[in-house]
Amino acid sequence: MRGILPSERGSATALMIGIMGVVVALSSAALVIAGYALGFHQARAAADLSALSAAAAFQQGREPCSQAALTAKQNGARVDRCSKVGDAVDFVVTVRVSVVARTRIPNMPRTVAAEAHAGPVQSVP
Repeated sequence: MRGILPSERGSATALMIGIMGVVVALSSAALVIAGYALGFHQARAAADLSALSAAAAFQQGREPCSQAALTAKQNGARVDRCSKVGDAVDFVVTVRVSVVARTRIPNMPRTVAAEAHAGPVQSVP
């Protein structure tokens, strides 16, 4: 069995540094993607709940957009846009909310947005 040649000394160290660099880069990318996915799911849930509460408030004779803003705030989101189309019988409330994305990377979007629609709320017998 031969010994290690002097020209090959430290080559495993360089290889491991390269492998660890790739692992760190992939882990960082996965964390950024996971942060945006979490923000999108939170924004989607807040938009759905805000639209439903706005539709229920409108049927009860209250202001739908103020109710949507309150529900969004309680779910950690902010209403970007709220509109109501139609009359008291047949209507659609559209709510767009945004959630702050948890990322500190420069030049990346700071918010994640979602939109939801809700119509007349019917009681289930």
